[in-house]
Amino acid sequence: MIKRIIVTGATGCVGSAIVRRAVAQGIQVTCIVHQGSKRIGNLPQSDFVSIVECDLSDYGSLHLDGMYDAFIHMSWEKTFGASRDDAEVQMRNIQYTLDACQLAKRCGCQVFVGAGSQAEYGVQSVDLTPELPVMPESGYGIAKYAAGKLSAMLCKSIGIRHNWVRILSVYGPNDGENTLISYIIRELKEGRSPELTKCEQIWDYLYADDAADAILAIVEKGIDGKVYPLGSGRGRRLSEYIEDMHFLINPSIKIKYGAKDYYPHQPMHLIADVSDLKKDTGWIPNHSFKSGLLELHLLLNHK
Repeated sequence: MIKRIIVTGATGCVGSAIVRRAVAQGIQVTCIVHQGSKRIGNLPQSDFVSIVECDLSDYGSLHLDGMYDAFIHMSWEKTFGASRDDAEVQMRNIQYTLDACQLAKRCGCQVFVGAGSQAEYGVQSVDLTPELPVMPESGYGIAKYAAGKLSAMLCKSIGIRHNWVRILSVYGPNDGENTLISYIIRELKEGRSPELTKCEQIWDYLYADDAADAILAIVEKGIDGKVYPLGSGRGRRLSEYIEDMHFLINPSIKIKYGAKDYYPHQPMHLIADVSDLKKDTGWIPNHSFKSGLLELHLLLNHK
């Protein structure tokens, strides 16, 4: 029974959802956030939540009071733009992941769950399975893959169960301003036409609360050493998701499809095979894209 967990990157979209869902289950959560984080307000105010300010570079020397059951490592430095191919930055992220494993050991954790990425797979034309050979093309994808493999080796040597979650596209409260969903919602709400690619990709979006439930299920029931791709398991053309947002938020605005080129390393087929995840943990997503979008829209309108 999981009673106490540590979550890094706890103020982000998935991290804050994990905290919310854990609190709802009566789990005590210690959130590790960057020094001076301006996003602490994303975390629920609860007796079940405590906050520790610590930068990634200081994980190696951090000591926390008490004993914990599990460590969920979501934090990562530089995830957008040109910095994704900054070799020095991404090398640091690998070391930070190993530092997080050692911190988990010092805190008595029996489980370490790390956040990987669909970028580890590179450009694929089939659904993403745990066994599918990876071919990362970005520095970010290469570093995520290396961090997953090396942290698995380290956890095995120090006696901690390890799982790596290759996250696809998640949307929901506290999403970053640079994501596609955030950009489209912002443009439509402010009366501007979003400028997009042709949006022909087949994509797999998962609502943040469902992603959080999946990760907590992996903490509870994941099989040691397994990699779990995480998405809804259902794919749709990207333009169909966009039209759902268009209709809900501002159908009078024109969407400018084809105004931008696809970016380098652009995968055109991005669907998670979640059969192992469902079999091992019993998890199933509770939101369709439309129901998650409506929930998000209502939350944004009440801010």
